[in-house]
Amino acid sequence: MTAGDTDIVIIGGGAAGIAAARRLQQAGIECLIVEARGRLGGRAWTVNDASGFALDLGCGWLHSADDNPWVDIARVQGATFDTAPPPWTRPSMTDVFPLAEQKDFQTALMNFFERVGPAAAADLAHGQDRPASDLLTPGDRWNGLLNAAATYIAGAEWARMSTIDFDRYRDTEINWRLTSGYGAMIARHGDGLPAALDCPVQRIDHSGKRIRIETKRGVIACNHVIVTLPSTILAGLERLFFPALPDKTEAALGLPLGLADKLFMTLDGAEEFEPESRLFGRTDRAATANYHFRPFGRPMIEAYFGGSLAHELETGGEEAFFDFAKTELTGQLGGGFAARIKPLRSHLWAADPYARGSYSYAVPGAAEQRAVLAAPVDQRLFFAGEACSRHDFSTAHGAYRSGIAAAEQAINVRRTEP
Repeated sequence: MTAGDTDIVIIGGGAAGIAAARRLQQAGIECLIVEARGRLGGRAWTVNDASGFALDLGCGWLHSADDNPWVDIARVQGATFDTAPPPWTRPSMTDVFPLAEQKDFQTALMNFFERVGPAAAADLAHGQDRPASDLLTPGDRWNGLLNAAATYIAGAEWARMSTIDFDRYRDTEINWRLTSGYGAMIARHGDGLPAALDCPVQRIDHSGKRIRIETKRGVIACNHVIVTLPSTILAGLERLFFPALPDKTEAALGLPLGLADKLFMTLDGAEEFEPESRLFGRTDRAATANYHFRPFGRPMIEAYFGGSLAHELETGGEEAFFDFAKTELTGQLGGGFAARIKPLRSHLWAADPYARGSYSYAVPGAAEQRAVLAAPVDQRLFFAGEACSRHDFSTAHGAYRSGIAAAEQAINVRRTEP
């Protein structure tokens, strides 16, 4: 592609971009997805290991599955669901983490969550927005593990998060998986959509009558644009828009992406462990991983690393994650366990140049920036992505809904144009 012309350009081919393009196609509107990667799906990415197992390196759980639009899409595709309760709703390995202590920790976690709603309401009434860490009980023995839980949920510790924004997250607590991969299903929904892959966007020039999308492969002229780039990318590319859009940059800065990296490991003698069992690497600190043994009954471990720990480990590359996991697992299960595991697959999302993180949270004081980020500009530039969602942020279904909403805005504008 050296030059092109279309009606609507969708920048970013993740869940939001695919949803927007599919809606525009249904409306009979010419559109083009422009994606920097060589694949569709964005932060939803399924790969297959040597045994053929589907591994979700990005999002893997259909959260709020009873109200998740991707469920119907997966059904149409003929995907197979696993509807068993997720591992975090079950006890951890009791021989490592005694059940009485687990119950004590769960009580502390539930008490923390129960404080969030009233605190958010009080903050709204008083025009303030405290960090969620203010709701921790000073000196509580479980504060470290509570912060670890925050990194698995949001990719950041409680001190970084807005209480108001966290309280707005909507969750029905129904969580399903797809044996063939969430990312694979999302990418498949993009099959047949017009897309320019391996095509990073360098500038969006909206100064003239028509918008010029400058890419490494040429210029595309269009009438409208739907921008679905991650908030970290929008925050880091102040020169992306011409004329500049400082309100968008400021909003994106208030909605950084938390970091949650996964490491899949093979497990010899897996039958020793119950399918879907789990284990915390440590229970006395935030810098610990959560280990999911035998997901789908497979002979492997899926390890989760979040927040500051994940950022620190990324500086050492993929091998640092395995070394850390090996140290924690041998500390809990004995030195001989090291010979039973091998690294299988991982992805460093903060180092990914087209993501720079995993999913968004709002910093204290930025709870209202999601609406700012989502607002159209001059009825020509529209915005979508999970960071634009008031209640479903950090999820693929939040991204989907925002993509549909942006497409509907564009469709409505076109109907009123001469």
